[in-house]
Amino acid sequence: MTEYVTTTPGLYPLPDEEKDVLADLKGRQKGDLIDGDEPPDVREVYEGIRADAIERQEAAGLDLIVEGQHRWDDMLGHPLSVSDAVETRSIERYYDNNNFYRDPAVVGELEPTGDVAVELEAASDLAEGDLQAVLPGPYSLFDLATDEYYGDEAVFLDAVGEFLAGEVDPFPDHTTLFLLEPSLVVNPPGEHAARASQAIDLVANATDADVVVHTYFGALDEETYAHLLDADVDGVGYDLVAAPEATVELLGEYGIPDSVALGVIDGQNTLVESPGAIRERVEWFEDRLPEAIDPDTVYVTPNTELFYLPVSKFEAKLDALGSAYTEVEA
Repeated sequence: MTEYVTTTPGLYPLPDEEKDVLADLKGRQKGDLIDGDEPPDVREVYEGIRADAIERQEAAGLDLIVEGQHRWDDMLGHPLSVSDAVETRSIERYYDNNNFYRDPAVVGELEPTGDVAVELEAASDLAEGDLQAVLPGPYSLFDLATDEYYGDEAVFLDAVGEFLAGEVDPFPDHTTLFLLEPSLVVNPPGEHAARASQAIDLVANATDADVVVHTYFGALDEETYAHLLDADVDGVGYDLVAAPEATVELLGEYGIPDSVALGVIDGQNTLVESPGAIRERVEWFEDRLPEAIDPDTVYVTPNTELFYLPVSKFEAKLDALGSAYTEVEA
């Protein structure tokens, strides 16, 4: 019998009031204040936002709770941006949208910083339910970064995988780890597809939690997906908002892992889905799978990170997601 688990890929929008406070506090600092260098007054604001986000997820009834990643000004680039081996450079467009991040240029040997582990420790102290960790996948981090140290794409990709595995090692107890890998869709690895899968293995093997590689912004190509299925992970995520038909066709040919994450809530559109509409999208997917394909676990989730949304719409989507299957149980 399939288990349905509601969760999100994190990267939540900053509340408007706190956003203004942070802008004012950071504006008073001398020099270029980057993630990881925040003074106590800035950290205190983030601590309050984290506590509110966890409380809000629990109130919505989500099965797995994320930290929220509100400090990640550079979004998926954040774990590199806080490294001493990285210089943040020019402002770059974040995939094909109106969000931006600072190009993380790797200028030295990558070593784990422990930054994300500290965030998760704080979240684990607050969350009453099961915790889900969130990280960029190694291929997406490799794709978003600039290498000025390793000098070889294959070596650099391996180094990013080892770096992220080192980041995972000190994580507190967590039930799942979502590795966000939009670049597998947006900029397929091609000749590096097997190596990208191996890098994902490195990160996945650093935790005893269930690992889900969540892909979005479209459907994977056949070569990338075939290699991804070889990775030692528990599940793969699919964007059923951007590419439902292409995704189902791909899965019908190549199959699925034991667990799937279904991106059925639009993380970039302010239209709020009803709990019934969420269930219908999941059922639409299940009805189109061959009879022999039956996942053990379905993670029901937004298709993308949620920082694109206004806070009110973000919270409404959390409520709809949290009640989608509790309504059925009731």
